[in-house]
This record gives sequence, structure tokens and C-alpha cells, in this order.
Amino acid sequence: MRSKRMTAFLVLWLAVCLVSSFAQTKKWRQTGANTFARVKGQIPTGEVMKMLADKYAADIKVGFDQAGEGGLFLPFMDALKAAKFSDKAMPVGSTFPWMMFRVNNKVRVWHNVEWAGRKPLEVFAFEVERESKIYEFVIPRPCGNIALAGVREAKKPVPPAVCAVVVSPAKANLGEPITVDMSGTQNAASMSVEIFDALGQKVGTHAFTPAAPKWQTRFDRPGEYVFRAKAVNAEGLASTNPCGAKVFINTPPVCKLWTSCLPCEDYVGKPITFDVNGSTDVDGQVVKAVFEILDAGGAVIDTYTASQKPLTWQKVFNKPGMYTVSAVVFDDMGAASANTDPCRLSFEVTQKKFFYLAEVGGMLARGTYTGYLFGRLGMLWRLVPDTLDFVLTMGPAFSLIGEPWKVVFLANALANVHLGPAVFLGAGLGYSTKEQAVRKNGLDFVGQFGVNIFNTYRTAGSIFAEFRMPILTADRPFDDHHKLLLGFRYIF
Repeated sequence: MRSKRMTAFLVLWLAVCLVSSFAQTKKWRQTGANTFARVKGQIPTGEVMKMLADKYAADIKVGFDQAGEGGLFLPFMDALKAAKFSDKAMPVGSTFPWMMFRVNNKVRVWHNVEWAGRKPLEVFAFEVERESKIYEFVIPRPCGNIALAGVREAKKPVPPAVCAVVVSPAKANLGEPITVDMSGTQNAASMSVEIFDALGQKVGTHAFTPAAPKWQTRFDRPGEYVFRAKAVNAEGLASTNPCGAKVFINTPPVCKLWTSCLPCEDYVGKPITFDVNGSTDVDGQVVKAVFEILDAGGAVIDTYTASQKPLTWQKVFNKPGMYTVSAVVFDDMGAASANTDPCRLSFEVTQKKFFYLAEVGGMLARGTYTGYLFGRLGMLWRLVPDTLDFVLTMGPAFSLIGEPWKVVFLANALANVHLGPAVFLGAGLGYSTKEQAVRKNGLDFVGQFGVNIFNTYRTAGSIFAEFRMPILTADRPFDDHHKLLLGFRYIF
């Protein structure tokens, strides 16, 4: 039992010693002894070492296997044949994870080697890349040993930035938002865009980041704008692919307003035409107009939208007064004309005051209430529109039975008072010639009651009843000289 314990202790002690011996750094003080590959009579050069790759390939393979880096053999041989060497001086104290050399014509490998010579070690240096790592190898002059100088992670190549920009919409009105989108850009650390107007002058710039690749802007002047974008990768290299876009900002239309009357005398009840067909749009066409009428106090009394040509509006004013008409035109992109355009006019609408009139109807003349047909012509003055008129009429009345009844001439001078838009009362003086030879001519008091059938402010028609009584005199008694009339009046 004791012998078994002793044996286990000896095995453990031996293993510790071996590990300690293996991990101990080996001092290397001179070159020229135990060389891996010697070239007689000359110092090795890069081209010489390139030729030695084929001659010592099998031995190099053995060395890599002993170093535990068999997978590096083929990449090492490719790099050695490529002969991309650089001259380098390794300072005293430089260490190498392992070094390949030759002892008694056999390949050996030392681990943890330190250069302990008196001066820097002159070497050929080159790199081998394998599986995202860079292995730096050196070959000391002139011994030709192969040593691993270090290992580092391979720097991943930074892909070039590919710029992409989308600007929308491609056509817009003044003040509408324009979206600049660079989210399609690839491999960019930063992005930017410059904006130029039609004259080539820079009017704006903006910087983007991959986290914020979108931006909105607006334009307050019409015309074409060019967006020139670029992207920069992590190494600071700018993209080289074409990257740009254009935006067209629509020019608003220019309004021009025409009216069929200015001033509008005697135009109450008569249509007035407002016309904006003379409006223009330099980059499109005018497709719509909105009209607005304001009274003298600035209140809107009517509006109208013309959505197809001709862009006109006929408006009838039923009251006289001062009015203002304004118009706004729109182009095929929906842009409106500016408020400063000459599309606002003030005008006065006056009402017609003098009219002609004609009256026809039937009359009953007192005595036996004999029937007559009468017709009168006259004139009408609107002293106060829709309130007070003055009427003069005159005309004959013809008896329906003949003798002894004579043709009677009737004349009136009346004042009509309107009780609303349809009803009026009239009163005044009249004159009647005699109905029979035995009667007398004379003055009458005339009263009327009427109802308007229509009224366009230019023409009107009404039915009226009229009562005539003599201004009492001894020779014109009421019983024999009063009359009743029912007629139709047309004013024009």
C-alpha cells in the first residue's frame, strides 16, 4: 500500500517538473547554430527563401505539427511563396510563442523563446491570415529558422458605403412637406444631403445618421430643386455611386377678375357676370375658382364655386348697395392664387327707378254699373325702392253696350306704398271724362289695392283693384260718378 502511494507521488512530481520545464522561457543568444535552412556562401534574401519553400516543404510540415499548428501549414506555404517580406529588426528581449529549428538534421520546436542576443535580431517578416486571425512569422538572418512572432485578430474589411435617397413627393406646392429618406443607404456611418436651386445655388443642407435617416423640409419659392446626397462608411470613405433626386415646387396661378359692369347702375334684379377666365398658370392650368360676395359691412352674403370651364358666375342682386367681390383660382395641383392678386373689386349696384307700365282690365261705371274695358299707359318712379312709388297713368275705357255710354278717358297720379314684397296700397287723384252726354268731366279720388304676381326688379306684374269716387260737387254726385276697376299691371 505504501509503495503504491510512493509511485503516485513520483508520477505527480515528474509531471509538474515536465510542465514547469515546458513553460519555462528559453533564452536564445546567437544565430547560426542549429539552423533550419542554411544557404552556403550568401545571406538569404526574400527570393532565396521563396525557393527554399519547395525544398523544405516536408520539414516545415513536421515543424508545424510539432508546434500544434498543423492547420497553418498550407496558408504559411502560400504566404512564403508570395514573398511579401519586409525587413525588420526585433529588439533584444523579444519573445516568440514558438520557433522551428534543426538539431542533428532533425526538426525541433521550442516554445516560449526569448531573443537574448547582444543586438537586435535582423529578420524577414511576413503575415499569414487564417480564420479571422493574423499570424506574424519571422525568419532570422542568416539561420533560416521559422518563428511565430505574434497573433492578432484580423481586421474585418469595412465595406464601401452605398448611398440611396428618395425624395417625395416629386412635385409639390409651396409650403407642403417634402420628405427626404436615406434609409435605403447601406454600410454608412453618416449621411448628408445638399439642396440646390435651379440657378445652382445651395439653399440647404442636412446631416443624417443610420438611426435617423429621414427628414422633412419645405420650400417657400417655386421652381426645381436638386438633392445631392452622399454616405460615408466607418473608415471615412464617401460613397461613389450616383445619389440624388429632384423636386419641382409648383408655381401658384395668377388670378385676373373681370365683371360685366363697373359701376353697376340700374343693376338690381339684373344678372352681373364675374369672370376669371383670364387667369394664368405658368406650369399648369387653372381648373377651379371660388367667388365670394361681401356687403358694405364686410359680411359674406354669397359664395360660388366654379369647378369647370368657363370659370364664371352670374349673380343677381336684389338690393342696391356697395359690394365687394373676390375670387381665388386653383391650378391642377390644388395651389391657390395669392391674396395679393388683382382679384378683389368693390362696386356699387344701383336700382332702376324709372319704369314704363301698361294696365288692362274691366271697369263698372255707376249708373247701372255698366261694363267697360280699359287700357292705360304710364310711368312709375321708385322714390324709395320697395317702399314708395309714384305712378302716372292715362288711357281710354270702352263701353260694352254702346249708347248712351261714351268712351271714357281716365288719368291717375298715385302714390303706392308697399306693405311687403307682394302687397301695395295706392292713393291719389284722378281725372275722368263724362260717361254720358248728360254727365260732367271731373277730378276723382283714387284708391288701389294690389298684389304682385312676380317681381324681378327689372320687370313686375300685379293684379290690382281700383276704386274711383268723384271729388264731391253739385254736378257730379257720388251715386252717378263712382267706378270700380279690376286690372293687370305690367311694369317694364
